[in-house]
Amino acid sequence: SFLLKLENKTKRKLQKQICQVVLDHFEKQYTRELGDTWTNVRDVLTYPLCWQYAVLLNKFSQSAELENTLHVKGYHPAFQGPLPYLPASLKCYIRRTPGRFPAQKHQAGKLKEYYLLNAASLLPVLALEVKDGEDVLDLCAAPGGKSVAILQCACPGNFHCNEYDDLRSRWLKKTIESFIPDPLTNLIMVSKLDGTQVGDLKPELYDKILVDAPCSNDRSWLFSSDIQQATLRLIQRKELSFLQLQLLRSAIKALRPGGSLVYSTCTLSKAENSDVINLILNSCTNVMPVDISEMAKAVSQEFTFLSGTQQHELLVLPEKGRAWGPMYVAKLKKM
Repeated sequence: SFLLKLENKTKRKLQKQICQVVLDHFEKQYTRELGDTWTNVRDVLTYPLCWQYAVLLNKFSQSAELENTLHVKGYHPAFQGPLPYLPASLKCYIRRTPGRFPAQKHQAGKLKEYYLLNAASLLPVLALEVKDGEDVLDLCAAPGGKSVAILQCACPGNFHCNEYDDLRSRWLKKTIESFIPDPLTNLIMVSKLDGTQVGDLKPELYDKILVDAPCSNDRSWLFSSDIQQATLRLIQRKELSFLQLQLLRSAIKALRPGGSLVYSTCTLSKAENSDVINLILNSCTNVMPVDISEMAKAVSQEFTFLSGTQQHELLVLPEKGRAWGPMYVAKLKKM
C-alpha cells in the first residue's frame, strides 16, 4: 500500500541519516558508562519516529481553544502533583504517543501561542525556582526556550539573557520577540558576552543563574550529515568539560551569596555532567549541593531517570513512550 511505501521510505531516510562515526563513539563510551541501559536509550535516540514533543503554552498569548484542541488530541499536563515548585502559570502539555504538534510560523506583531520542546528541558527551570522580583541570569540562553519558560513562571526584577555565539544570539532575540510582549521585554537584557567572563564583569549581581551549557548534543550529533564536522566535534568533545567548568566558575562569581544555580546539559556524558559538578564541589569552598530528589520523585511518572545519581543531580534517560531527554540537571547554592 501507499502508506507502507511511504513509511519504508521514511525509515530508509532515517537510517541513512545516522552518522556512524558518532554512533560508534557513543557505543563505546555509553556502554562503559551506562551498561545495559544504553541499549534502550540508543534505540530511542537513533529512531526519531518515536521522539515526542511537548507543547509549552505562552501565557502572554493565551487561547482556551488551543487547550481544548490539545485535550481532544490526547495531550495532558506534563507536570502535576506534589512538585516543590510549580507555578500555575506554567502550562506544558504532552502525550504518550510520538509525533509533533504543528509548529507556528513567526508573524510580525503577533505573539506565538506555544513553544515546542523536549519536556525534559523544563526540569532545569523547575529546579531553579525563580520568584517574582529576583535578578536572574540565563548564561547560555539560545535558542531561548528556557528563558521563555522562566518568564512563564515568574516576573524577574531583572532578566539577563546572554548568548556568546552570534548566530544563536540572533535566534534568541527572535524567540523573545515571538513570545514576550513589549512592556515585559524592557526587563530583559540580551547580551553577547563571553560567558566565562561574566563573573568578573558582573560579580554577585544575581539571585538565580541558569547555566545550560554548550555540550555534546547527543540527539543532534547522531544525525550529523557532515562526517568531517562530526569527526571534528568528537575530537573537540574532550575540551567541552573545560569550557563547562569555566562557565560554572564564572556563574558562581556572578551569584550573590545565598543565591542558587542550576547546571544543565543535553548529553549523557559523565565527563560533562557529574564529573564537572564534582570538580566544582571539590574546588569551590563557597558552594553547596542542593537536594532536587523531591522534584525528581514528583515527575517520575513521566520521566525515566538514571539510578544511582546523587541527590543534587538527575539524568533523564529517553525510553519508548517517555522519549524525553537526555537531560542532566544539577543544583548548587552559594554560601
